[in-house]
Amino acid sequence: MLYLLVDFADTVPLFNVFRYITFRTGAAMMTALVFVFLFGPQIIKSLRIRQGHGQPIREDGPEGHFAKQGTPTMGGLMILTGFLVATLLWGNLTNPYVWIVLIVTVGFGLIGLYDDYLKVTKSSSKGFGGRQRIALELVIAGLAVFAIAQVGAKPFSTSLAFPFFKDFVINLSWFFIAFGAFVIVGAGNAVNLTDGLDGLAIVPVMIAAASFGMISYLVGNAVFSDYLQINFVPGTGELSVLCGALIGAGLGFLWFNAPPASIFMGDTGSLALGGMLGSVSVATKHEIVLAIIGGLFVLEAVSVIVQVISFQMFGKRVFKMAPIHHHFEQLGWKEPQIVVRFWIIAVVLALIGLSTLKLR
Repeated sequence: MLYLLVDFADTVPLFNVFRYITFRTGAAMMTALVFVFLFGPQIIKSLRIRQGHGQPIREDGPEGHFAKQGTPTMGGLMILTGFLVATLLWGNLTNPYVWIVLIVTVGFGLIGLYDDYLKVTKSSSKGFGGRQRIALELVIAGLAVFAIAQVGAKPFSTSLAFPFFKDFVINLSWFFIAFGAFVIVGAGNAVNLTDGLDGLAIVPVMIAAASFGMISYLVGNAVFSDYLQINFVPGTGELSVLCGALIGAGLGFLWFNAPPASIFMGDTGSLALGGMLGSVSVATKHEIVLAIIGGLFVLEAVSVIVQVISFQMFGKRVFKMAPIHHHFEQLGWKEPQIVVRFWIIAVVLALIGLSTLKLR
């Protein structure tokens, strides 16, 4: 919204500052952070009153989790509201990529909100039916990828770029819509599976957002993309503002989610944040890099898939409990140990992913 003040820069030179993505990214980060700090306590208080017993705890979960009974969920509302306020205030709302990513984020957030609502009202850890939820996510993601393909320059807009190679791209044509939708839905659900311990998901999400904030800025800048010999995607630089807003909102949420958590993110937040990261990766043509930077989320999702397949086919479990962070809990690791060590893994993977920008 404030970006429109650029039109009056000739009259008020100070308004020139709104041209710069870097300035607006920093401003969005601080706006979202302050918003969550200011309104977070009221949101937590309201959710605690409305939810009563809070988020249901898995009956087959680790014993230590039963002490968390009564903690309110739907904390993703704090993140999403801070994120939306900051984005709408500092983003260039004439940029189609901004609206595409916003629609995915809000759409996935609403699906997660309904899922959390069912869990709370039914006092059960089982919410929205898996197939129906995935179907809705695929519809939203498919429409978003279709829009991305239309906004970008063809045939590159429907192509898959490979890291470590300068000009190696494969035009997937209309199959790109299915591929992109898979990336977005996969990212949303992978983050959702990771959200099982206090602070475990939000910090890796912020690390990934910071990485893709840098990637989107470089990919959307003709000079930097030419220097790094990465594919130039006009307009995607504006997604840095959204990544900045997510980081700020995430930092504010972490203040309340730090052990012992005053509120849980819930599916409202995890699905939305994962979908947001997935849609940014598709828009910037860095879907494969997302699998590297978000490798922790991939590991969590793969552990569940392996566990289910192994049990159904052979009647045996590979892990003591899935997702894999619960496996380490069963091995005797303390929750803070798991969380901090997983954060370290997320940082290392982000550095590896960012190295692909130069190693070509």
